[in-house]
Amino acid sequence: MTDPIADYLTRIRNAYLAGHKTVEIPSSKMKMEITRILHEKGYILAYKLEEGKPFNTIKIALKYHPETKKAAIKKIIRVSSPGLRQYTNVAKMPRVLNGLGIAILSTSKGIITNKEARDLNVGGEVLCYVY
Repeated sequence: MTDPIADYLTRIRNAYLAGHKTVEIPSSKMKMEITRILHEKGYILAYKLEEGKPFNTIKIALKYHPETKKAAIKKIIRVSSPGLRQYTNVAKMPRVLNGLGIAILSTSKGIITNKEARDLNVGGEVLCYVY
């Protein structure tokens, strides 16, 4: 697999489209941090790291609207890829859906959202957009 982050985002996207309640994804430190941000911002219900023999997995409980059953994540888009990295500085920090969505960045301060990066005055690689 050449792009594990794209695989991670695709698994979440496909689980929402299929109407699943949970999804299991192979674990890494970056995927755990992205999952933590999605949980903090209210895009997923819960997550936990499951220890396994061949590899660890992240089990994510997906979030839907209680009445309409619509997914909490409308779109999740990979921005930077291994073939074409997308970097930004504070002056050109992306605003997703005019501030309603989030951009997840990999910075020198760790994996953070675009709003946190603007507050910390750091730029970095734009991993994905979520709204």
